Amino acid sequence: MTRQNRVAVIANREGLDSQALLAGAVEVWRAVGVRVVGILAENNQIEGMCSADFVRDIASGTRYSIHLDAPPPGKTCHLDAEGMDRACAGLHGQIASADVVVLSKFGKLEAMRQGLWPAFTAAVATGKPLLTTVSARHLDAWRAFAPAPAWLEPDGSSVERWWEAVEPAARHREQAEAAPGAAATSA
Repeated sequence: MTRQNRVAVIANREGLDSQALLAGAVEVWRAVGVRVVGILAENNQIEGMCSADFVRDIASGTRYSIHLDAPPPGKTCHLDAEGMDRACAGLHGQIASADVVVLSKFGKLEAMRQGLWPAFTAAVATGKPLLTTVSARHLDAWRAFAPAPAWLEPDGSSVERWWEAVEPAARHREQAEAAPGAAATSA
């Protein structure tokens, strides 16, 4: 499987709770010992506003505010780019030891090579499987970054099939590590 196939993306669309889908995959993988790192968004429910108030570091649980109370002069977006930069900085040392990297989305900041951009590039450069989402308005920038990703249907079984194809050894790492210890104990 090529490095690009190790990059998987789900197209965001109206009515899709992509963060819940990513969080579900993270929960399943962590339960079987997969080392998952990355960032998930915690969505607000305020009509007409950007959907995320915070992002959470998957490994540490640290929450980062990414919402400005008032947008900068001349802007309408409440996204706090500095908050996203802080969240990304916390990931830098985690990617090398990860089995898989999950990033909330490739969005406006990443299209401008900001925000989580360093985490995206680090995951690809190290050959780590990467799972994310992208909206239609950022497809051109996404395709420039990842010209041949695996496009997944927005459901848990599609995500799981992708994971089994890219990292079957990592999925069963914990069982394989336990087997030699069990044999040595019974000898």
